[in-house]
Amino acid sequence: MNPAPSLPQRIVIVGAGHAGGAVAAQLRQSGFAGAITLIGEEPVVPYQRPPLSKAWLAGTSSLDHVILRPEDWYNDNDVDLRLGTCVARIDRTARAVILGDGEAIGYDALVIATGARPRVLGLPGEGLTGVLSLRNLADAEALKTAMIPGKTIVLIGAGYIGLEVAASARKAGLKAIIVEREARSAARVASATMSQFLERYHRDHEVEFIFNAAAKGFAGTEAVTAVELADGRVLACDLVLVGAGVVPNDALAREAGLECGNGIIVDAEARTSDPAIFAIGDVSFRPLELYNTQFRLESVPNALEQARCVAHVLTSTSPHAPEVPWFWSDQYDLKIQLAGLPLDATSQLVRGDPATGKFAVFHLQGNRVRSVEAVNAPPEFMFGRKLIAAGTPVDLERLADISVSMKQVAI
Repeated sequence: MNPAPSLPQRIVIVGAGHAGGAVAAQLRQSGFAGAITLIGEEPVVPYQRPPLSKAWLAGTSSLDHVILRPEDWYNDNDVDLRLGTCVARIDRTARAVILGDGEAIGYDALVIATGARPRVLGLPGEGLTGVLSLRNLADAEALKTAMIPGKTIVLIGAGYIGLEVAASARKAGLKAIIVEREARSAARVASATMSQFLERYHRDHEVEFIFNAAAKGFAGTEAVTAVELADGRVLACDLVLVGAGVVPNDALAREAGLECGNGIIVDAEARTSDPAIFAIGDVSFRPLELYNTQFRLESVPNALEQARCVAHVLTSTSPHAPEVPWFWSDQYDLKIQLAGLPLDATSQLVRGDPATGKFAVFHLQGNRVRSVEAVNAPPEFMFGRKLIAAGTPVDLERLADISVSMKQVAI
């Protein structure tokens, strides 16, 4: 992957989500004075997605709260914002994106920020009214409207989205049942200690879990009335949320001949196999230097980091240092913060007592922290993130002792 030969004057961004909106803003903040075109399929300006499974469902958030910048900002900063617009294909030879209506928009540099979409299970009855997914504002509004107190919602998947929506549903007065293929919640991303804690906490809020189970179909005439499990059980319900993960929206890149794997493959500068094209956010399969691997991250911090990186590359300003990946989740009164990835960890250490609702699980390689899962424990998250970034060795006895400040655990 070689650098582009010169600084661009026309930048087109495909995808007006958090990543796309952020790169447009970062370009202007970095002094880029050329043309910026931001194209999004949704009819709304770039907005935050994390509140959709929490505050939006609770009715405590509105469009004004979740949009990243008001529409006037794009006019004031000379960003050509094309909402409700589909890109049909990328013409790499002509360096242009072709819209659904045939219009061609030329670029010197193209940023693909098309995100990801909910995984479709392909089960009978998946098209019934009341079988929903959650990815965008329209999805969230449909789910909020359907969440009527006293009704029953079945959530397919016990990942963080399923758990967050279960918490929101219980707060709204619904009965919540979670069906999970694995033996525990969030098995792909959480330690057993974290899973056990979350399950206990949700059960205390009367959420029902069914593990080692898979849906085989949805029953109903027009609207869903039940979920049919592979083992023959039938779960009567009024509403279903399918939270079986997401898949990257990389079709444009694949059709254009860009190198793809689990998303669009990019280098440390977010550059694809075509030096004039970049990919950021959930759709990108990026290097993680701290872990000596390539990974696709699904998080707002990742989108913002890559947006800053691309803006610096395209304006030839100071490079942006790689960050430690981090994530968060809010469930009931729990503030869950995750830093790093346990990809090469060889042991775990629990600091604090999960029974108190305030603890952290440190994933270690020898005496170095590789990731941390913190529940209502901001110091463990913040200092853990710093320890990961610096590769600083820690004293394991001090780390395990909650009477010792996190400032004092480093060797």
